[in-house]
Amino acid sequence: MSSKIDRCFYRLALIACLTVSALPATKAVNVSRMNERRSPAQEEREVAARFAPIFYQGLGEQARNDYITSFDFDGDWRGDNNWAHADDNRFKLKANIYYAVSETPTHFFIHYAVFHPRDYKGGERGALLSEIIREGARRGGKYDPTGQLGEAALAHENDMEGCLVVVAKNGNDLQRARVMFVETMAHNKFLKYAAEGVTDDGFNTVSLEDERPRLYIEPKGHGIEAYRADQRQGQRNGVLIYSFNGRADDPEQERRERVGYDLIPLYTTLWPRAQRGVNETYGEAYDYGAVTISVVQTDGRQKESRVKLGRRGSSFLGAVGAPNMARPPWGWFDRDERDRPQGEWFFDPARTIKRHFNRGTDFSVSYTYAPFLGVERRK
Repeated sequence: MSSKIDRCFYRLALIACLTVSALPATKAVNVSRMNERRSPAQEEREVAARFAPIFYQGLGEQARNDYITSFDFDGDWRGDNNWAHADDNRFKLKANIYYAVSETPTHFFIHYAVFHPRDYKGGERGALLSEIIREGARRGGKYDPTGQLGEAALAHENDMEGCLVVVAKNGNDLQRARVMFVETMAHNKFLKYAAEGVTDDGFNTVSLEDERPRLYIEPKGHGIEAYRADQRQGQRNGVLIYSFNGRADDPEQERRERVGYDLIPLYTTLWPRAQRGVNETYGEAYDYGAVTISVVQTDGRQKESRVKLGRRGSSFLGAVGAPNMARPPWGWFDRDERDRPQGEWFFDPARTIKRHFNRGTDFSVSYTYAPFLGVERRK
């Protein structure tokens, strides 16, 4: 009797093992992902990585000065030694791009910021000529009622331009979300684009590659615009293609046309230093006062919230050429919209985009996530 029972249990155990082994492997993976709890920072990076642009970086005569990197590429957070260190081969210009994400019930708003140690559009004499221009602007300011002469520069230490990518949600699946609009920064001007396939009369279009905007960065001055692969964007010294792969590649070591880049959060790097006002990173500060935004409450209702920002670092410390000319995203502005609140494009992208692209009531401007203004995700 005992042997029969043992044989019965053996057969049942064998059937159970065969049944489990026959189940699709994806079932176990899916259960694991469902139980996985991700932090807001992990979710933010996942969103930024999914739609990270492909940057076509034009190269000038001094190609090293056109390589994309991080502000602290030289191992410190000083802004007034980056011009000199850009020429020092001991410091690797590894490919990093800054990002920040905010969110409403209908859209993601992803800022990407691209840093270069130098803006050298004036060539070898650009730094000296920029100093002369700025001194002339200081002495003759009363003859320049527009104030634009003070923004003129042929070269300056540090350079940061970038873009805002607007993504329409489709449930909780990022693979089904779609890029709708892109705005790029090019020399104090926001260039507005509708994504290809989006019907919006009057706006230029930007092409996509697997929902990643294709953007061109000019050499020397590093203004950003939609990539068109035309003759003007085909630089004599070549184009270096930066695409996200989660690894900060060194273009001098890779020595090939395509370079992988990694993403760095603005919130934990340049933003904390901005909270200290003027320091070794920031040469100027601006009082942003208080920002009023709409926030989605736990019960789903929308409520206006006023957040005090106060004084924040607004221009990077730079000593060569025109001083303190480069700005982080919260310091960017459109020279044609100087009447708008400083920092609005960064702190309240939902209302900015709704206004720029004439969106309707289905375009929410109430935030479920805006970390720079203290709006955290609710689990």
